[in-house]
Amino acid sequence: MARYLGPKCRLCRREKTKLFLKGDRCNSPACPLDRRGAVPPGQHGLKTSRSRVSEYGRQLREKQKLKRTYGLLEKQLHHFFKKAQKSKKAAGEVLLQMLESRLDNIVFKLKFAPSRAFARQLISHKHVLVEGKKVNIPSSMVKPGEIISLDEKALKIEEVKKSLQTKEELPAWLKKKAAVGQMVRLPERKEIEGDINEQLIVEYYSR
Repeated sequence: MARYLGPKCRLCRREKTKLFLKGDRCNSPACPLDRRGAVPPGQHGLKTSRSRVSEYGRQLREKQKLKRTYGLLEKQLHHFFKKAQKSKKAAGEVLLQMLESRLDNIVFKLKFAPSRAFARQLISHKHVLVEGKKVNIPSSMVKPGEIISLDEKALKIEEVKKSLQTKEELPAWLKKKAAVGQMVRLPERKEIEGDINEQLIVEYYSR
């Protein structure tokens, strides 16, 4: 499947916010947003950042921010939105819950991997088990109550070892012991991190 292979910091600069695409680097002094501020990439970045943005432009940027945060292609995000629209609940909140429930995101949030991109790599290489069975599809949806774990080979990878030693507190809807985690329930809207205005995304796709 196609995926973005360009500079990840460029995406954060374009969206003028940290998308945490490079793990620990995003929290270090090496982050371009901390060094140079939220200046969009390109020769005319500073000029573009001062221009007036239309309502459509705001909707587009919010959609792009969400897509890049979770490492999705346009077709994938649109597919998730159409499924969220069929729910009786608010489409924007359901969309975010679905994206948070993706296996690659769960592996990242459980601190098994330093970034979602690395989590996708672990899954693709069959290092992640769901309910004791190896799964190699990063977009697989995790259901509440399911157990996620890593195989022995993954535990020998330096990036994984370092990530597992992270002392950051897990979201309340997840729990973990060593290299075994569980999605206890779906996250509530207030528990979903990231400066995302889902209503703008709903408006974008409802045009």
